[in-house]
Amino acid sequence: MPEPLLARIPPADMPEDLRSAWSQSMELRGDATFFEVFANHPELYRWYISSFYEEVFRGGRVPRRYKELLRLRLSTLHGCKFCNQGNREDARAAGLSEAEINALEDPDSDALSAQDRAVLALGERLSLVTDQGAVDAELHARLATFFDDAQILELGFVGSMLSGVAKFLFSFDLVEREDNCPFHPAA
Repeated sequence: MPEPLLARIPPADMPEDLRSAWSQSMELRGDATFFEVFANHPELYRWYISSFYEEVFRGGRVPRRYKELLRLRLSTLHGCKFCNQGNREDARAAGLSEAEINALEDPDSDALSAQDRAVLALGERLSLVTDQGAVDAELHARLATFFDDAQILELGFVGSMLSGVAKFLFSFDLVEREDNCPFHPAA
């Protein structure tokens, strides 16, 4: 379980929106450290949810299915147990099948389309666990087969934000990690 150095606010002392998110997280994950710590700064939490998630992630020019695929790939690469639990549910809600979700580790799977594989390749480039972070001409061409430059920019921005938030979550020990997570709590 996470052991953050930042204060954890009890649910009874949280604003209603955070208390509701805390309850949902406890039901889904059995952990809500993220919400307990963010209750220290409700305005920052609300910005993240409304401006990033509602306006950019769930809005924008790229169909949500591909953003969910990207987000799930990043969380599996990063080994974020907290994220993976919620991201799998959201990927299903966005129309990804169990076969597609299970194929994330096998980019040659017949369950994935060429468009899916291009998005997954972008996720690997944007992840925190690779030093091959550049989007080269070959990957751009693969993406450009399915997305215009504005959409590629949006996917890249979303993936980069999610990777940065993952680094933040791990650095402040706000989430549970999978065994494969390359980021470990400070000793």
